[in-house]
Amino acid sequence: MSTISFKPKQVTKKITSHLQDRASDVIMNRFGLTTDAEKKTLEEIGKTYGITRERVRQIEDAALNSIKKGEGFKSEQAVFEELKQIMSSFGSIVAEHDLLPSISKDKSIQNHIHFYLVLGDAFKKHREDDHFHVRWSIDDEIVDKVHDSLKKLYSTLNDQDLIPETEMIKKFLDGLKDVSEKYRNEEVARRWLSMSKKISKNPLGEWGKSTSPNVRTRGVKDYAFLVMRKNGEPMHFKEVADAITSTFGKKTHYATCHNELIKDNRFVLVGRGMYALAEWGYKTGIARDVIKEILKKDGPLSKEDVVEKVMKERYFKKNTILVNLQNPKFFKKNKNGLYTIA
Repeated sequence: MSTISFKPKQVTKKITSHLQDRASDVIMNRFGLTTDAEKKTLEEIGKTYGITRERVRQIEDAALNSIKKGEGFKSEQAVFEELKQIMSSFGSIVAEHDLLPSISKDKSIQNHIHFYLVLGDAFKKHREDDHFHVRWSIDDEIVDKVHDSLKKLYSTLNDQDLIPETEMIKKFLDGLKDVSEKYRNEEVARRWLSMSKKISKNPLGEWGKSTSPNVRTRGVKDYAFLVMRKNGEPMHFKEVADAITSTFGKKTHYATCHNELIKDNRFVLVGRGMYALAEWGYKTGIARDVIKEILKKDGPLSKEDVVEKVMKERYFKKNTILVNLQNPKFFKKNKNGLYTIA
């Protein structure tokens, strides 16, 4: 949180005091500088006065120009200098959704700060586009470097990538050339990463492509994936549901969890109620099918080898594997005492 030394409502009052009633009203409503802190559209303001939205826009532009030429504005330059310092400490380019809440949690104060960004010549607004959220900058050179670096970083990711935050920051800073040392720190890098619409982090703080279900968690199965990935070994669906509830605070019913896991091919049923992630190499199918697959691939094997290899791929009890192996309809022993497919 960055504390400010001025009182925004007093500053706004001072720099707008010379405006005529209608011009003042348009500015207050457009920027949400009213008691309810609601920003109004050109359309809504036009209806109040019975004028077109274009006329409202003209009044707004004229009022902003009038403020910039006013004595009050000139006498409050320290405010704009202070905001410039804050932005510099944030990395000289920062997403609006990050900048405003970092100055104040109060929506009304945020609106006043946004108003000053629009007024101050030092601040440049960059509209939202395919790659980035709305952001503000005070240094054009930095802007190009950060934009290029974020686009490059995105191009190195594949759909499944999940990268721990410290690693992602290092990867990003390594690709960022010729940038002043004062910006090469985790806090600034984190702010710069948050400008990207293409890259984001999941609730466990791991980064990847925003479109990946492992990042943009949308329900039980996505949370289940993160929980199991963190656990690193197969889990019973009841354990998964409990872990989602305790990790993410999302109350999850056992039946719901079971149903979601069955339907999603990221998960494999590897035993009674036990699930693993498909990416761990576990196979689906009943014990008999898994034994068959292994013998087909590896040729004749001893009882111990069959048990060991099946256990790597599925979560069966040892006894289940042995009972299946003894079924002469499907498996037989060769003269060397090794098992083969019947």
